[in-house]
Amino acid sequence: MKVLLEQIRACTVCEKFLPLGPNPIVAASSKSKIIIIGQAPGRIVHNTGIPWNDKSGDNLRNWLGVDKATFYNPDIFALIPMGFCYPGTGKSGDLLPRPECAPLWHEKLLESMPNVKMILLVGKTAQNYYLHTKINLTTTVQQFENYLPKYFPLPHPSPRNNIWQAKNKWFGQKVVPHLKSKITSIITG
Repeated sequence: MKVLLEQIRACTVCEKFLPLGPNPIVAASSKSKIIIIGQAPGRIVHNTGIPWNDKSGDNLRNWLGVDKATFYNPDIFALIPMGFCYPGTGKSGDLLPRPECAPLWHEKLLESMPNVKMILLVGKTAQNYYLHTKINLTTTVQQFENYLPKYFPLPHPSPRNNIWQAKNKWFGQKVVPHLKSKITSIITG
């Protein structure tokens, strides 16, 4: 795992497409129990080198019911984006993750983590890639139980999605408590 993580962090495959240059962000251990597959690092995460080190990360940790120490323990959580580097900004937020990363690195990472109990798919890009579905995000998240025990689909926890959460109160009422229960069970089990 150590060699694989070094290879990922040295990757420059997409260099010419990255406005701030390559800075692959990933955290994992061969002992990881839960994998969080997100979109791509934002500008703050790119600058700090710490995954989910922003408001989205605060929201995600709240949904999971864990503190930062637990969240950043790679023996518990592997933090793997669909695109490992900051892709830049578009008209309505950050650009989509670079498509080269997941096919290049994900399978190798997953094979190196034999203790994984669940994979959280955060956002539509991760859900499309792993669930091979074109169902909209809202329906996929509503039907989260269909993907258990291996996968748990979630919306992106960005503050930009506060409107989505306000329109979909069932997420906070049904999905988040179920998610917290699953996470607690895996961590303490």
